[in-house]
Amino acid sequence: MARYVLRRMLLMVPTLWVIATLTFFLIRLAPGGPFNAEKDIPKAAREALSAKYGLDQPLFTQYTRFLWNAAHLDFGPSYKHPALQVQEIIFQTFPVSLELGASALVLALLLGGLLGAVAAVRKNRLADYLSMSAALAGISVPNFVLGPLLILVFSLQLFWFPTGLWGGWEHRVWSESG
Repeated sequence: MARYVLRRMLLMVPTLWVIATLTFFLIRLAPGGPFNAEKDIPKAAREALSAKYGLDQPLFTQYTRFLWNAAHLDFGPSYKHPALQVQEIIFQTFPVSLELGASALVLALLLGGLLGAVAAVRKNRLADYLSMSAALAGISVPNFVLGPLLILVFSLQLFWFPTGLWGGWEHRVWSESG
């Protein structure tokens, strides 16, 4: 078991490298740039910003600097919020992502276990077919379709959850006082 875990951890390094490399080059292939906004900025200002962030350097130099900085978890300043470093933004928002992911995992395990138990006990009956259909729909419907649909139903129709924000416990489950 330890060898399996070690092998998987070692496989993570080249996988992350491939993902980082693809992301780096695909971003550069996309039209526009980080300083293109609704309002056009003067060419001199755009060149100054490109020099400040190293975007005027050759692509290979940018890539090697990107890999070096990423290996040291230094993602530089945010283009959108220049007063903040990207890792500060990540560390501020990571607890919310962790809580959301853990909540989704617990919910999936509970619902999946319950539906699996019902399907096993009621084999080849309506409950089995309904639970298998729900499971198949759950993995077949893309997240970008299911997410807005769930927001529409549970937030805008039933008013059980808020549509946005992430604050205290009242932002996780609807209450009479909220």
